[in-house]
Amino acid sequence: MRALHFGAGNIGRGFIGKLLAESGAELVFADANKSLVDMLNQAKEYRVNVVGEEHQVDVIAGIRAVDATSPAVVDEIRQADLITTAVGPQVLEKIAGTLAKGLQLRFEQGDERPMNIIACENMVRGTSQLKGFVLQHLPDSYHAKLEQCVGFVDSAVDRIVPPAATKDDPLEVTVESFSEWIVDQTQFKGDIPKMAGMELTDNLIAFVERKLFTLNTGHIVTAYLGNLAGYQTIREAIGDLQIRQTVKRAMEQSGEVLVRRYGFDRQLHGAYIEKILGRFANPYLVDEIERVGRQPLRKLGPQDRLTKPLLGTLEYNLPNDALLEGMAAALCYRNAADPQAVELQGWIAEFGVLEALCRATGLAADSAEAAKIVQRYQALSGQVPA
Repeated sequence: MRALHFGAGNIGRGFIGKLLAESGAELVFADANKSLVDMLNQAKEYRVNVVGEEHQVDVIAGIRAVDATSPAVVDEIRQADLITTAVGPQVLEKIAGTLAKGLQLRFEQGDERPMNIIACENMVRGTSQLKGFVLQHLPDSYHAKLEQCVGFVDSAVDRIVPPAATKDDPLEVTVESFSEWIVDQTQFKGDIPKMAGMELTDNLIAFVERKLFTLNTGHIVTAYLGNLAGYQTIREAIGDLQIRQTVKRAMEQSGEVLVRRYGFDRQLHGAYIEKILGRFANPYLVDEIERVGRQPLRKLGPQDRLTKPLLGTLEYNLPNDALLEGMAAALCYRNAADPQAVELQGWIAEFGVLEALCRATGLAADSAEAAKIVQRYQALSGQVPA
């Protein structure tokens, strides 16, 4: 199987790229970072430190890379059996034109072999969104062929991959031992590839929201409360008993939405929450609060990890005080190096906290929840680090 993976960063190398290589795929990375592409082509391998209760080092060998902005990547798309991405939600639209060129070339040459594309991004139905972008670039005359031959397979991914702690080897990656890659088995074209670590489901949205409402919600609440307390890493923050209790309660409140909506077993979901808390406390991972907390406007969005579970609690008339606390802490987040954090604070300064909150979340200005968040913000904002 010939696999092309867009995104050769830490997540691309340490998670999806690793699984592809371990499944025996002929793996090619595509990335816009030319120096990274050159290093991968020169080394033809890289090391992955897998850390948890035990520590192991895996060597991913026999790989190569191509400049994602060069004409060569179009030919790689033409030849691929499987294309995956780990580029970040905001970059999917940027690579869609390149994907369309490669697919058009494939169709022009009469190649009707099944191909599957899986966006492995931290978002809901990311591959379906990517398909929409590709269709905008692909001539209408090829749309039917795309529907016939190309599967756009949505997925849910979960693995903590912080920036590398060592500078000795710029290709070396550190990842946690836990990983989860769940894909929608109903969307494949042709035979479903047998991939290490890939789990199939016909109810993907349940697992997408389980991850979003649990791992992502807990992670971001830990980051924003930890930032207020002056911590630098997720492990430091979750070691604070008061923060841990609030984070756990937030995940329990979002978890009750999942139990009601999808019928998850409440006891098993409670164990899943405890596992995630343990992952946050992993002593071998240096997961910076600045990394986790970035892009607060996206993370406060109506379909993301804070507002969406909150709306679920309103739907089922459930407690939500810890989620409101996390949202108030998000409004306090300041980071001069993060354009979204700067924009959020600009909104607060120009329009006031209530309007800024409603702009970011879509909450009604006269809602009880908005009032409670503003009240908590006013209490927390005095704690914001200078």
